[in-house]
Amino acid sequence: MALRIAANKNLLVLSLSLAAVSLLSVSSAALTLDEALEMAKSNLPAYQAQAMRVQSSEALYKATYGAYVPSIDAAGNASSRDIAGYDSSSNNFDVTASLRLFDYKRGYTRDISRYNFNTEQEGLRKSLLDLQFSVKSSFYTTLATLGILQQRKVQLENASKNYEVAEGRRKFGVAKLSDVLQVSVRLEQARYNLVQAEGSLQKSLSELSSLIGKPVADAAELQGVLTFELFLPEEKILEEALLRRPEILQAELAVKRAESAEGISTGDFLPVISGNLNYSRTDISNPASTSTSLYGSPYEGHSASLLATWNLFELGKFYRRKAASIDTVTAAKTLKETERSLRLDLRKSYEDFITASRNVKVADEQLKQALQNYDQAFGEYKVGKGDILSVVFAETLLAQAREQDVVAKLNLYLAKALLERVSGIERLESLEDETAQSLETRPRQAPTNTSKDGSSRP
Repeated sequence: MALRIAANKNLLVLSLSLAAVSLLSVSSAALTLDEALEMAKSNLPAYQAQAMRVQSSEALYKATYGAYVPSIDAAGNASSRDIAGYDSSSNNFDVTASLRLFDYKRGYTRDISRYNFNTEQEGLRKSLLDLQFSVKSSFYTTLATLGILQQRKVQLENASKNYEVAEGRRKFGVAKLSDVLQVSVRLEQARYNLVQAEGSLQKSLSELSSLIGKPVADAAELQGVLTFELFLPEEKILEEALLRRPEILQAELAVKRAESAEGISTGDFLPVISGNLNYSRTDISNPASTSTSLYGSPYEGHSASLLATWNLFELGKFYRRKAASIDTVTAAKTLKETERSLRLDLRKSYEDFITASRNVKVADEQLKQALQNYDQAFGEYKVGKGDILSVVFAETLLAQAREQDVVAKLNLYLAKALLERVSGIERLESLEDETAQSLETRPRQAPTNTSKDGSSRP
């Protein structure tokens, strides 16, 4: 019986332990890049402010429809008089309904408001692209800083191993004190570099936490690996995506807005026609009068009118029309300059991505050579065939190669994030999916050579 109770207790303790482990794993779930982007969209004040500006411009755009529906005004007054001891009072009430029948400007005014609304929408998309670039850069930098920290821990282990070997050889009288001092200096430098890496990691975590609005205390919470396999679409596909970039669409809207402003300036040369309907009612009370009202009880009036206003001459409207025409040409030139500048940025970013890809391969090969060089130098020194300077120099080169490998991968991911930002897309992988779908639906053709020598770029 006692054994059964003890077994039940052990089973209960084991169940509670498993439940605690499962809860701990849920509470410490890894933070992915997509989750960080969603958090930033929900918490970043700059993005939320732009979203509110979109709502404001939408309300202003809807307000322009008021020029196409009647407006109703009501007015009333009450007065009281005391003349020679006689009191009299009057109440007047007026209702007027007016409708603008013709106004050349109102259509263009509505268009300008719609273009402003669309511009703010593109501004929101631009703000989203900036947010994504900032979060991606911070996320990748944090991962790389964590990688550098891990590499510097390895550097410290190697420096400690060198120091132990040198100290052991000195105790046996086969190494000089200068050997121990030299590796000791390298050991302290490795400790210093480790402290620097820890500080850099904390700053990266602070920046990422500020962007997503959630504190990230440990970089181990981030889920992601800096690898080399990245998709690079053709430059023509990126140029097509570039034409949908918010800055270009905003410049196009600026041209349309300038054209509408020119239409408003033309409206100064045309009349404005409005129709009015009026109803009025007046009540007068005069005790001195035998009747209840001076005009009867009560006085009511109805009227309908058609009003046309036309400015025949004003010097300023000629110059306003000229200025509007110049603004239209200026907006068109600005659009071309925006396209030129963004195409240049795309070309530079594309080349940076290619260069970063090549640098990753070079850094990987250099790391292999540095590791082999260090193993060789350490092995020779350990058996008494090499000197300590070779070991320290080889270990220093290995440490630099390790960090360079991490930095090269970071530069590749930063180049990818910049290329996505310049192209105006969220992910390069989305273009990969579109390209694959287009290839599947494209009819089969005979293969043709794209170049005489058959060469191609990555």
